[in-house]
Amino acid sequence: MAAILTSLRNTVIAGFVLAAVLLLMYLNWGGWDGASLGHAFWAFIFRWLHVISGVMWIGLLWYFNFVQIPNMPNIPDDQKPAIGKVIAPAALWWFRWGAMATIVTGLILAAMNFYIVEALTLGAVEGFAVPKNIAIGIGMWLGIIMWFNVWFVIWPNQKIALGIVDAPAEQKPAAARTAMLFSRTNTLLSIPMLFAMVSAQNIY
Repeated sequence: MAAILTSLRNTVIAGFVLAAVLLLMYLNWGGWDGASLGHAFWAFIFRWLHVISGVMWIGLLWYFNFVQIPNMPNIPDDQKPAIGKVIAPAALWWFRWGAMATIVTGLILAAMNFYIVEALTLGAVEGFAVPKNIAIGIGMWLGIIMWFNVWFVIWPNQKIALGIVDAPAEQKPAAARTAMLFSRTNTLLSIPMLFAMVSAQNIY
């Protein structure tokens, strides 16, 4: 067990192996016919990938806003470079690709379940209000706004603030503040976004 848990790679592989065992259980219960691996199954797979990606994305968003940013003033100045040079770049890599995977799998899932147009238009193409489609559409648009902020505001400004790209020293504080404010914006939006997503599945 130590050989698995002392290696992140082995830990993740073991997690997927256990998920594969659950898949085999499902196939055993449902039979090995075409229905077991039909549309509902693949919609489930993309929902699972969507949730995994979202956990990575929002988990890191909340880590930045609930842990790293508030505690940076408490870190001695001589230790701060370790955060900026090692921890933050690695976290931001998973953060932005978690955002990308969440959006891509979410759009695929919406298309597979035949509500992508209705959701993205907030029900306007239906001619009558379908609360579930409006709710999931609000969640999708909030997620898209958050994804845009990650890729086109937060990441470009973090590259300047962390010195990943060359920029005048006087630009770094402003870039860091912009990245922080948009990260806080995403934290704010994540709460109603998750409410809309979950409500569409449970209360409508």
